[in-house]
Amino acid sequence: MLSLGIDLGGTKISLAVLDEGGAELYRDRQSTPRGEYLRILELIEAMVNQAEKRLGRIDSIGIGTPGSASLATGLMRNANSVWLNGMPFQGDIEAQLGREVAIANDANCFVLSETTDGAARGASVAFGVILGTGVGGGLVVEGRLLEGFNRIAGEWGHNPLPDPQGADRPEPPCYCGRTGCIETYLSGPGLQASYHRATGQSVAGEEIVARAARAERAAREVLDHYADQLAKSLGTVVNLFDPEVIVLGGGLSRIGALYETVPRIWGRYIFSDSVRTRLVPPVWGDDSGVRGAARLTHSKALSPKEPSPLGAAPRAGV
Repeated sequence: MLSLGIDLGGTKISLAVLDEGGAELYRDRQSTPRGEYLRILELIEAMVNQAEKRLGRIDSIGIGTPGSASLATGLMRNANSVWLNGMPFQGDIEAQLGREVAIANDANCFVLSETTDGAARGASVAFGVILGTGVGGGLVVEGRLLEGFNRIAGEWGHNPLPDPQGADRPEPPCYCGRTGCIETYLSGPGLQASYHRATGQSVAGEEIVARAARAERAAREVLDHYADQLAKSLGTVVNLFDPEVIVLGGGLSRIGALYETVPRIWGRYIFSDSVRTRLVPPVWGDDSGVRGAARLTHSKALSPKEPSPLGAAPRAGV
């Protein structure tokens, strides 16, 4: 049995085909046609066709996307790739491919991968974090993906940053329409904005880390503050779900100091006299999203069977 996974990112579309044992048989990666919804559908079809030309008929297809489909409308919402919002993506891509497709939030795919055969394998409760262009999260409980009653479980990036300090104000606007979301501080653009506020310079996150390694005071202070923001934000996750493992993914998960600094200080924000939760890097790195997507069809998700007839409609633009 062959499973095909697609990670639909804001800058790239990754595809992988796995066999039953999780071995990768095929790989493709293309730049995302940003803002070109119909072109995205066509490109995904072309990538799937090329994979099947190489390997034959694929048994199942899963796609990880930013955001998720609304239970009220079936339309995409909450995607920082904003051109997806308001679009009937699942229906459109199934029509394009002529078959059923399993779709889930990209952070859910990430944590599903890492709990299947990665850094959180065997954990009773695991939280997966994406620290990249956006900030997302996903939760697996006893091996099952928890999507939640409104299919927004794990969306911690759009909670307010807990206890903002002077350097955190004024609270930045977020694409979701709110201000001061965790995503506006802990994403890659959020880290860059923090450094710009401190120095007036606009540099990439990798350069900020490099400057901190060269003992530049401003870079070190910004990264220390980032670690504290991450610790207090994850502290709320630990207080709510008490996970055994938290796995970091996304570009900022490569900041090695986080795995020592954050567990050392997050006890300030966690309602326990000891914290045994482990903070770990991913085993599969950037491949976790696409590997988790390939496994969606075979996973047993904890999610509502039908939308509640009493559920409120989502706010406009969200």
